[in-house]
Amino acid sequence: MRIGIIYGSSGGTTQDIATQIKETLGIEANLIDIADSSKETFDTYEKFIIGTSTWGEGDLQDDWDDNLEVYKSIDFNGKSVAFFGVGDQENYYDSFVDGMGILYEIAKENGATIIGDNWSKDGYEFDESKAIVDDSFVGLVIDEDNQSDQTMQRIETWIETIKHNF
Repeated sequence: MRIGIIYGSSGGTTQDIATQIKETLGIEANLIDIADSSKETFDTYEKFIIGTSTWGEGDLQDDWDDNLEVYKSIDFNGKSVAFFGVGDQENYYDSFVDGMGILYEIAKENGATIIGDNWSKDGYEFDESKAIVDDSFVGLVIDEDNQSDQTMQRIETWIETIKHNF
């Protein structure tokens, strides 16, 4: 079963997190920058881990934004998707990890089976996020700006909850 870890990264942080997720997952997976992908990339895989940062006041990372129409056209029926988001809860407390929420909604609408989507809000301080559904985050949330000391533990905990799906 092929696993694609697809990410968009402007400053390198989301790419670093994607790499750490791949290493922690411990099974074969391909790292793919959304800037280098196409519709065929999504057709190649059955399982996905999708990651993005959020820029400005809740905007998608540039490469995700540039490829959004392709992403919206993907038929995710029969495919499993887990999400991770990178954000800054202190400076962007009213749009914290919104990018992950935007990508989640599209995949869900397009038939994806969502996994890893019950990530607790405990330990984060923010006002609003499009990545909250049923009082939980829709995927793993990483704040390298303010809580980098918790990153590895969060990745390990999240991987334990999703690994059986891969």
